[in-house]
Amino acid sequence: MAVSAYVLIRVEADKTKSAFEGLTKLKEVKSAHTVTGPFDIILLVEAKNLHELGEVILSKIRGTDGVSRTMTCVTVEKG
Repeated sequence: MAVSAYVLIRVEADKTKSAFEGLTKLKEVKSAHTVTGPFDIILLVEAKNLHELGEVILSKIRGTDGVSRTMTCVTVEKG
């Protein structure tokens, strides 16, 4: 069963642009926005299941240069 999540990302100073460019190249990222506030980037990510979602977040997103912290909000209802 497919799952989706919003991933809120904090980025190290002066690395927002390069991190954003790298993250938007990931096939699992369906939309991406740089934002103001406590986080720098918000992604909408889709995966086949929770296990794959975890792999994407742990390996690909957190492995992106400049990413210092993530918060994941798994969707439970789609409108």
